[in-house]
Amino acid sequence: MLDRRNFMKTCSGMGLAGTLLPGVLWAQAQPPAAKKITKEMIENAAAIADVPISEEYKEMMLESLNDQAKGYEEIFKLHMPNSVEPALIFDPVLPGMKFETGRKPMRISRAANAASTSAPKNLEDLAFASARELGELIRTKKVSSAGLTEMYLGRLKKYDPTLKFVVTLTEERALAQAKQVDAEIAAGKYRGPLHGLPWGAKDLLATKGYRTTWGAGGFESQMIDEDATIVKRLDKAGAVLVAKLTLGALALGDVWFGGVTRNPWNTNQGSSGSSAGPASATAAGCVAFSIGSETLGSISSPSARCGCTGLRPSFGLVPRTGAMALSWSMDKLGPICRTVEDCALVLDAIQGRDGMDRTVQPAAFNWDANLDLRKLRVGYLKVAFEPLSETAQDAAKEEPAKSQEEQKNAGNRKNAARQRRRG
Repeated sequence: MLDRRNFMKTCSGMGLAGTLLPGVLWAQAQPPAAKKITKEMIENAAAIADVPISEEYKEMMLESLNDQAKGYEEIFKLHMPNSVEPALIFDPVLPGMKFETGRKPMRISRAANAASTSAPKNLEDLAFASARELGELIRTKKVSSAGLTEMYLGRLKKYDPTLKFVVTLTEERALAQAKQVDAEIAAGKYRGPLHGLPWGAKDLLATKGYRTTWGAGGFESQMIDEDATIVKRLDKAGAVLVAKLTLGALALGDVWFGGVTRNPWNTNQGSSGSSAGPASATAAGCVAFSIGSETLGSISSPSARCGCTGLRPSFGLVPRTGAMALSWSMDKLGPICRTVEDCALVLDAIQGRDGMDRTVQPAAFNWDANLDLRKLRVGYLKVAFEPLSETAQDAAKEEPAKSQEEQKNAGNRKNAARQRRRG
């Protein structure tokens, strides 16, 4: 098995990155078609790409790429599970850096509207309410957790055929949790603002008793016999898990083994990724909130596309134990909600060390809804907000045309090479 990044690096080092050759050669080398790269593969790829390669270079490529494959084969023989951390830990705390470590009680908004209104006759009228409002309705016993759970389960079933945001409904678990929540609240035991709220988990979070597919073909039936730390913490907060939601295959994009997850407001668009399902389901009013993950844009991008409020926490604030690892030094887990305060309520429940993810720092997130924003100082990168100069604007306009011309030329070379082979 070849690693694509190192494969491309080797081709780039030989000056071939800007040609069709690496892509063609990579496609030929994928199993079950082949177990290793051969000289004939390189020659075929070179013909298609119309790139001359000397015999000396062919030998160098063979040696370098196939040596990589041997190394990866030895690693895969170890059968290391996803939960095994690398020997080196990325520490985001720079020398001399200080941060607040003392956790304080949250200061949340009054949620006046929820407190002063009665429950609607049709619970679907609450589908797009904020988590803060829903939590207040449950706290004051105007709405039951069971009622909200059944309403959101019904919406998930109704809209999933169009939006394709559900991998697995956790219906049995959810209804049992909701029943327990209502009994606790009736007995005067209230756990906090998330108590009784139905939520959805990106399907890279392990959940005992349910499959965790990572959105990828080949993992459709994968069962991980544990609950991720975030799942445990939201269980403790009294939140009700109603669904495992889609992600692009292995946390890339919005295409998974069941199709393309859609933007609820424009179903001709994918919802972006890789937290495609959480953003789509939250925006469509099918969960009170959801949990996504971000390595490089996977919370912010689908949130922007679908019109949600996404929060990508600082690296080292939320433990990733039980989540699929894409990049140990970049992965982050965070909430996707309908309001800023909803994100704060969820982050408060999931932050902090768990004793297993060693990258998590003892930093504290303390929410105060009444904070005077005028007392804050906000830093920003000025150049990123300045209008482009006329020269830069002209260059930006020319770039797409140039790119199209390059693609056209590449296509012409490819067709010519095919004609030569046929002749």
